[in-house]
Amino acid sequence: MATANSVNLNQLLKGKIVKRGGDYTNFYQYKIDFVLNRLNVPSDLQTEFKWQLFKNFQNKKLIPTTKIRTAFHQFFKAHHLTNDAKAYEQHFQDEQASFKKSASVPYRIAKLFNHDPRVVHENANKNSKVFNTQRDLQAGAACRAIGLQMLPDIVAKAHLRGDIHWHDLDYSPAMPETNCSLIDFKNMLNHGFKIGNAQVEPPKSINVAVAQVAQIIANVASLQYGGLSFNRADQVLAPFAKLNYQKHLKRAQKWVPKDKQHDYAKSETKKDIYDAMQSLEYEINTLYSSQGQTPFTTVNFGLGTNWFEKEIQKDMLKIRIKGLGKEHRTAIFPKLTFTIKRGLNLNPSDPNYDVKQLAIKCSAHRMYPDILMYDKIKEITGDFKTPMGCRSFLPKWVNKDGKAINDGRLNLGVVTVNLPRIALLAHGNQKLFWQIFDERMGTCHRALAYRIERTKQAKPEMAPLLYEYGAFGKRLKPNDSVDQLFNHERATVSLGYIGLYEVGTTFYGPNWEHNPKAHAFTVSIVKRMNEFCQKWCKESGYHYSLYSTPAESLTDTFCQDDIKKFGKVKDITDKEYYTNSFHYDVRKKPSPFQKLEFEEAYPHYASAGFIHYCEYPNLKQNPKALEAVWDWAYDHVGYLGTNTSIDQCFKCGFKGEFKATKLGFVCPQCGNHDPKYCDVVKRVCGYLGNPQARPMVHGRHLEIASRKKNMSTGMISNVANFERKRQSDTQRV
Repeated sequence: MATANSVNLNQLLKGKIVKRGGDYTNFYQYKIDFVLNRLNVPSDLQTEFKWQLFKNFQNKKLIPTTKIRTAFHQFFKAHHLTNDAKAYEQHFQDEQASFKKSASVPYRIAKLFNHDPRVVHENANKNSKVFNTQRDLQAGAACRAIGLQMLPDIVAKAHLRGDIHWHDLDYSPAMPETNCSLIDFKNMLNHGFKIGNAQVEPPKSINVAVAQVAQIIANVASLQYGGLSFNRADQVLAPFAKLNYQKHLKRAQKWVPKDKQHDYAKSETKKDIYDAMQSLEYEINTLYSSQGQTPFTTVNFGLGTNWFEKEIQKDMLKIRIKGLGKEHRTAIFPKLTFTIKRGLNLNPSDPNYDVKQLAIKCSAHRMYPDILMYDKIKEITGDFKTPMGCRSFLPKWVNKDGKAINDGRLNLGVVTVNLPRIALLAHGNQKLFWQIFDERMGTCHRALAYRIERTKQAKPEMAPLLYEYGAFGKRLKPNDSVDQLFNHERATVSLGYIGLYEVGTTFYGPNWEHNPKAHAFTVSIVKRMNEFCQKWCKESGYHYSLYSTPAESLTDTFCQDDIKKFGKVKDITDKEYYTNSFHYDVRKKPSPFQKLEFEEAYPHYASAGFIHYCEYPNLKQNPKALEAVWDWAYDHVGYLGTNTSIDQCFKCGFKGEFKATKLGFVCPQCGNHDPKYCDVVKRVCGYLGNPQARPMVHGRHLEIASRKKNMSTGMISNVANFERKRQSDTQRV
């Protein structure tokens, strides 16, 4: 027989809670405790109330939340807690009114028309001043309201409370669109496709091939809401460059002396390749999707070995180094990812080492390319491929013929859990943390399962280029089920997370990074989420995957939600931003090696999405320092970005790092902050952005402004020696 002091409702109440919207969940006592503590009900009365709940519901299989609400009122009345009863009822009514208002079209439109910065600056890739973006924002405001009404009640309310985040609510679930994709460019270029009324035949030159690639990118970006990637672009485009060579050689055989025919054809093809790569750079940067943004494009290269492939690689880098226009501004898109592979380009004796040197120079001047470590990507994700968009990786997948397939696969969407909130609710009690965590995982599963079902409702005719003409790897008929592209784990749907640093701080203090126990605890959280994903995979046949959320605006949104709920908590909410996924606290200054050693464990569990980056001062005069970090990182991390000082002022000629202020970023030399006369480039999360031209939300601006360098100017000159000594010490051990 339980006593009043020992009652544990989580164990004693076996019935399922029935939510107002009809969903079923387990009973979670922490919610009762949270209400009672917020109302400052004395501890003896709290125990009595929980005992009363046990007596009322111990034999019930279903426990409606309305019955629990009634029990609260009866208890308050019996103990003459009039003020508590009023506060409890007022909170309930306020919450319901807030949910109703947030799911209304007028409210969403009003936030936009009132220029709420958290609406108009939510996506740093959208210029909210131009008509097409404004149209998209208006449509998106209505879709958010409609989407909230469509979502399962438990999911919609969890999103509005800030417990979880349903990504891209301005598109999904109002429309059954999918998220990121790895477009099957090879299939489309070699077999043709149709856009609008035009049947496009396979190209006969690299110049035409690149023009077709740009058209595919523009159209795919308008038919989905995430990033898109061109995997192994050098290897896909090289056969079309070879066609150019063959045409030039044929012409040379008619007009050029025999001993110079090959050189002539090669020289002309070299020009064609450069022009084609320059065209691709400019076309992507001048495109707008129907969402009013430059297509969020990633181009991967580096594994090609023949002359055509190497020329494509080198020209991509040379053109990026040169910059855009007469002012030589840094191109934001496409994001470049360069593959490093041992035996190909890692060491001076490797045949493509010269291309790696050019990639280092490019990163020092333009931050891109980000680096993919071939062997580590294979180890983490199962085989090699570039990410979809900025960081979303596909797992290895083998078709019925036993062939590993990556191109043409996709992600169905992301739902992110607010981990810092769980830690704050737990008040230092790890047992309670895991109880709340398990409940949140149930809500996320409900959300992701709904996301799968909604995307399955698409018809091929809704997005012909994706489903009927090969972008997603198969060519379906108008009445075919799109589910064949999703099921049997061909596509992914992702559970995201944010704020591991804040979770560790809640339990172990703000400087926990060097505490093995604290680090192991945060790794166990990621591992546990991965275990949930594997369980859901086995139950459903769809690939649930764990994703380290980029959190461009979510770093602000979740934190602002928690400031309202918990106030300014030191080193957690008082920063006014949450730390992206598993990253090291940006306010600290570990060396690149220390930062990467700290972070390298997490992607092995969160293999569906991850990136590491290090902060540097100006690296243009010492590329060897950057190479030392890349070489060390090869055996430690799979995906590495370079953040360095490349801002430019066209008024005074300053080159370096602009100063972060309330105005945005300003030239430290002359105070200029006009985007017409400066080029300010920062890493938003996985991709780059220009915060002067396209401002970011408050929390993201603060996070970027708070970043400290992982390598000082003095360390740059010594890092090569530092690394040699480190390798020597490692070998001795």
